[in-house]
Amino acid sequence: MDILPQLILNSVIAGAIYALVAVGFNLIYGTVKFFDLGYGALTAVGGYGVFLFYKKLELGLPVSLLLAVLVTGVIGWLVNQFVYQKLRARRASGMVMLVGSLGVFTLLQALLAIFFTSQFQTLSRGTSGSQVFELFGGAVITYTQVTILAVGLGIMFLLALLMKFTLFGKAIKAVSDDEEVAKIVGINTSRIVGGVFFIGSMIAGLAGLLVGFDTGIEPTMGLSLLLKGVIASIIGGIGNVYGGVLGAFLLGFVENFGIWKISGEWKDAIAFGLLIIFLLFRPQGILRK
Repeated sequence: MDILPQLILNSVIAGAIYALVAVGFNLIYGTVKFFDLGYGALTAVGGYGVFLFYKKLELGLPVSLLLAVLVTGVIGWLVNQFVYQKLRARRASGMVMLVGSLGVFTLLQALLAIFFTSQFQTLSRGTSGSQVFELFGGAVITYTQVTILAVGLGIMFLLALLMKFTLFGKAIKAVSDDEEVAKIVGINTSRIVGGVFFIGSMIAGLAGLLVGFDTGIEPTMGLSLLLKGVIASIIGGIGNVYGGVLGAFLLGFVENFGIWKISGEWKDAIAFGLLIIFLLFRPQGILRK
């Protein structure tokens, strides 16, 4: 079998996952202008939400998915209301916000390990998610990976519509450009920021549960997803949602083609190598904010 079609397909799948993480991360960063490290732990929250509702409580899959995504969104909203908003009201520096978000990440990860143990878990019941389809050139894709692609593209499309054609999207743009001016013209910036954290956190949870169905879950899974999402955001253009998507797919292709002839253990090194190249030669990313 020719390996090239499979490499292309694997790159697109990885890009779709990274894009989901980067889209939510960029949405939050573009609005509040700080690196929310706690966002990474929310991806694991989404995965464990499905584990709780679907495998432990044995609810239906659609209900479990909906509840997991909503719970993740609510947790993200609560973190903003009771941690980030308080810090921002005191005009905390970017470093203080970063350390605060690191504390949120550590706390959420520890709580997941306490309540669900650190043991690796799977989300699928039976083998339906592992059903394999053969595509062009002998490339194969599982049912779960098809779902990842479809959901990833759907979320990106819906978010683009939200940002471009709704009053809420225009309010997000106004807060992102200048929060003080947005307040002057009558925009309830606290409500807008809260909404951004709710939506961004739901996207994080969705990314986490999709990864969980594909490869399984563990409390520490959020760190890897966070790093890839941040790298994709930076090389695409930090704070630019569309740039994050481009950066995510570029990262997916560079990683998978980079390990073509070498061990997969080099994947993270390749990702950070790409990041360093962009920081040196195009620090503003593919697209400017």
